[in-house]
Amino acid sequence: MGDEQELISKKALLEKYGVSYGSLYRWKRKGLIPDEWFIRRATVTGQETYFPKDLICERVELILSAKDDVLLDDLSRRLNGELRDNAMLSLETPYGVRTYRGGDIRKVTITDAAGKEMDVTKSIMKLFYGRE
Repeated sequence: MGDEQELISKKALLEKYGVSYGSLYRWKRKGLIPDEWFIRRATVTGQETYFPKDLICERVELILSAKDDVLLDDLSRRLNGELRDNAMLSLETPYGVRTYRGGDIRKVTITDAAGKEMDVTKSIMKLFYGRE
């Protein structure tokens, strides 16, 4: 990792997402967060752990959005390329069809006629990866 990459401290990450220390390290053990993302640095108060901010925030958001609908072991296998991701989302409009792999989808929103935006990402992920 280059020094030019913005880092976030473990403490700030846990506070930002309301995640416990135990959850973070359980995700690490399950392979959801790569070991190399845990960057240890000496500080005046001892040693602290930092993460590449963009990578870890995106990963934590993915885990949090999927954890109620997908087994963490299944999510880990998918993130590590052990599960073939054949799930696809296709959108057909008068201008053509766009197709996206399930694993590439980060967020799906629908805006109603009144302008109210609804996040339907969890529902889509449940359709792709959820248990029946």
